[in-house]
Amino acid sequence: MSDPRFSGIGMTSARTRDRLVQRLREQGITNLAVLERIRQVPRHIFVDEALASRAYEDTALPIGFGQTISQPYIVARMTEALLEGGPLTRVLEIGTGCGYQTAVLAPLVERVNTVERIEGLQRRAKERLRELQIRNVRFRLGDGAQGWKTQAPFDGVLASAAPLTIPETLIGQLAIGGRLVMPVGPEGAQQLVRLIRREQGIERRVLGVVAFVPFVAGVSRESERSTP
Repeated sequence: MSDPRFSGIGMTSARTRDRLVQRLREQGITNLAVLERIRQVPRHIFVDEALASRAYEDTALPIGFGQTISQPYIVARMTEALLEGGPLTRVLEIGTGCGYQTAVLAPLVERVNTVERIEGLQRRAKERLRELQIRNVRFRLGDGAQGWKTQAPFDGVLASAAPLTIPETLIGQLAIGGRLVMPVGPEGAQQLVRLIRREQGIERRVLGVVAFVPFVAGVSRESERSTP
């Protein structure tokens, strides 16, 4: 990562990232490939410059449009849970956001198909991933609840917003043996769940308590003047 903007200095330096990775290890993240992606991806370029010094804190941060960049632990935990069980070829991501989760995940799978409902966020994410030369991502502006039918079935689905219940459409777009990881439930009572679609039905496992922005249907063409 030769670009000095990506390498960072001070609170965005390699040493700061190493400390974050160590904290994630202490919190139970064991997948070495996931930890290395957290170390390598310059999270500070996905947030406003004024927040760059906080980019490697293990906390969610605002990214505008009423959305947040997930805390690194959650990104690592969701990625690890999605990868558990073997390699993935085709993954559907619901909620591209600023593109940070996409940047962590993409080199670990063959292809990511990512759906975002807010045009302004999608535009930023495309720019960041292009700068990082991540090329195995397809973008779609659309309603995440509808998934991406023309690219289905998926052997992995990951979502970064919480519906009250998991949309049946997304379960229906999972391949047999496919894995889905997403938060579910009302604000204040959300759980991170992992589903595996089996021939005989759905296998469900709760991974922990989380706090995500609510899952919103439809498409928004909000502009850059939208407030955080």
